[in-house]
Amino acid sequence: MKNCPNCNAEVENNFELCWNCNYSFNEQRIVDIKDMDDGGRLIDCLRCHVPMLFSGKFKFHEGTRMGILGDLFEIFVNREAFDLYVCPKCGKVEFFAPLDNSGYKFDE
Repeated sequence: MKNCPNCNAEVENNFELCWNCNYSFNEQRIVDIKDMDDGGRLIDCLRCHVPMLFSGKFKFHEGTRMGILGDLFEIFVNREAFDLYVCPKCGKVEFFAPLDNSGYKFDE
């Protein structure tokens, strides 16, 4: 745990934003939620009722690598891409299908 220099609240070490006052540890200032990058959605946390922050686009795939030919078998796995949103207050994470499919190949 670390303490926020603005309000002295205890914050998890992996959080970049204070849950109490929106102090950004990276930017070393209080940020407005609207200043943050977003993936095109306005989503409120179901638990805290605060706006969730867009964390980025993440690609996932099913399957395992099998020995020497593991990379060859990668062409047969199911690949999906999701937008990741995180609540700055409680840390809840939610995944959504991207609004724009640019750069992502979805199996049908």
